Amino acid sequence: MKKIGIYGGTFDPIHHGHLILAREAREKLGLDRLIFVPARNAPHKQAPLASAEMRLSMLQAALEGETGLEVDDCELRRPPPSYTIDTVEQFAARSPDAELFYLVGEDNLSGLPGWREFDRLQKLVRFVVLDRSGAEPAHDYPVVARKIDISATDIRKRVASGRSIRYLVPQNVEEIIRRNHLYREAAP
Repeated sequence: MKKIGIYGGTFDPIHHGHLILAREAREKLGLDRLIFVPARNAPHKQAPLASAEMRLSMLQAALEGETGLEVDDCELRRPPPSYTIDTVEQFAARSPDAELFYLVGEDNLSGLPGWREFDRLQKLVRFVVLDRSGAEPAHDYPVVARKIDISATDIRKRVASGRSIRYLVPQNVEEIIRRNHLYREAAP
């Protein structure tokens, strides 16, 4: 049976923390594929600052040449908001014989029971928590942990204040940010 990981998020922007944890999850869980799914507008999050097209472009650039890591723009093609249940049902229909894993950041864990059709969602996927904090887990989900102090919020603030983001994002993502003047305004 194939194992497919789904990694949803705004990726505003994608950074090395996302990529390190994705690779770690793929190896730890034995995933055949790990698919990044950028959200158009996540219902429980602030609207992304970069456009859907720019975030997709950055993801594609970050994953260029990566084996087993890919991007699917299904949520960007649907009208907002982006509900995980819709995405998971789409993947389940495409790969009915696959075991699906849904990667969720530790910072989103407390809101998980409030996600649309959460009970149904739990039957379709195995949730896996990506934890960059290094704290002891207070839940029963499998954890992929790696102490990584990189955040999209900090990256946006660094760009807005004119500081370097070198080594925080892949070089081709940094070039997209610079070339398209992304995150120049004060970031929340």
